[in-house]
Amino acid sequence: MSLLKALRYFFREAAVNLLRGWKVSLLAVLTIAVSLFIGGAFLLVSDNLESSVERWRGEMRVVIYLKPETPEADLRRLAAEAARAPGVRSVEPVTAAAARKRFQQVFPSLSNLVAGWQEEPLPASLEIGLDPRTAGSAPGREAWLASWRTRPEVSLIDDDREWLGQLATAVAVVRAVGVALVAGLLGAAIFTIASVIRLTAYLHSEEIGIMRLVGATELYIRGPFYVEGLLQGLIGGLMASGALWAGYQLLHARGGGSLFSSVLALDFLGVQQVAFLILLGGAAGLFGAVASLRREAL
Repeated sequence: MSLLKALRYFFREAAVNLLRGWKVSLLAVLTIAVSLFIGGAFLLVSDNLESSVERWRGEMRVVIYLKPETPEADLRRLAAEAARAPGVRSVEPVTAAAARKRFQQVFPSLSNLVAGWQEEPLPASLEIGLDPRTAGSAPGREAWLASWRTRPEVSLIDDDREWLGQLATAVAVVRAVGVALVAGLLGAAIFTIASVIRLTAYLHSEEIGIMRLVGATELYIRGPFYVEGLLQGLIGGLMASGALWAGYQLLHARGGGSLFSSVLALDFLGVQQVAFLILLGGAAGLFGAVASLRREAL
């Protein structure tokens, strides 16, 4: 029998087995789908967080807040001095009055909190844009910031690199947790598929015995069961990918431009990543079928 005819036979018999035992097959498919959906969700979240971190690195800055009594002339002088530092891309001096107006524009519902004061409630500041190529490794960067912290005009320094580093660590943790969780769930899915395939093989034990008597090869006997496990995994992968896409669209539809939707659902998985999820499901199903069909199982 040619390879093409054998494959056609394998897929036909596998489809018949899936339809006959659709209830137990559905359990195996759903187990694969749930595990891959969770893994895909972790991958989607971590990829979008990583993309957001890289975008924010391009907008990295240091904000130096000055004490209230600092005159505007000193603000301009300090801005000119900060602009001469290596790795500094831009410096914007923000007066106390400008800070108050900006707060009222960004938070109109809270504008009354900064209105009616005899003195400006918000401090003047220097917003220093850093070159992302040198912000994390420029020589003397920490020493430069430490020197600013000791200046009498400075009250506080907010460095974006600190929280960006913490966020990058969180992305790595999300990936690690996702990998560990998916590994455990895939193990359960493989066990479920193996049990389903073993049950199907027992139901066909008489037919398998006759095939051996007439000289059928082991590959010809086991092939339909291998393909059945492969199809269960592929269907589970397709279901997981479809559910991820539906969840992604739902999040965008209900997000309303919120920070959550703009960060966690920035982009959907790439074609290669979706294909990997589907093929991973097929590989898990095939592995479960192969593991279940030991010689003693038939």
